Amino acid sequence: MKWGRTVLTAAFVCAFAAAAVGEDKKPPVGNAGQLARGKYLVEKVGMCADCHSPRNQKGEFVKEQWLNGSPLFFKATVPIPNWTEFAPGIAGLPGWNEKDAIQLLSTGRSMNGRTLNPPMPEVRLSQSDAAAVVAYLKSLKPGETATKSATKSVRKSGRQRE
Repeated sequence: MKWGRTVLTAAFVCAFAAAAVGEDKKPPVGNAGQLARGKYLVEKVGMCADCHSPRNQKGEFVKEQWLNGSPLFFKATVPIPNWTEFAPGIAGLPGWNEKDAIQLLSTGRSMNGRTLNPPMPEVRLSQSDAAAVVAYLKSLKPGETATKSATKSVRKSGRQRE
């Protein structure tokens, strides 16, 4: 269980660090610079794949399903309201438009005022970092299998995916 706590702690630290990293350093001008910044924030700072990408039996990421959602490999040690068992697919940001996704990543609240379900930490990125993350995620193609699994998970819980 120590591994799960370590990953969860790393996710919290990285999410908060993402908001502070390079606030005064702007990415290079142009779409390529924004995508590179978004990729860096998603893959190196936020480490989103740790929860949102499935792994094989060896613990290696399944590259064909990169950021396409995955059952969480850790559980809460105490009851936590709205705890999710499945990290939804974020490749392509299915069901999200850019404006709403940027608002969620910069304010920590969706357009309907809801926050992300635990164990996802509150995220408050700068507008430019949120836009870069959204641009990068929108550039990825969602995988068919994981997207269907995420939809089933949402239907079971009766909650809208955040």
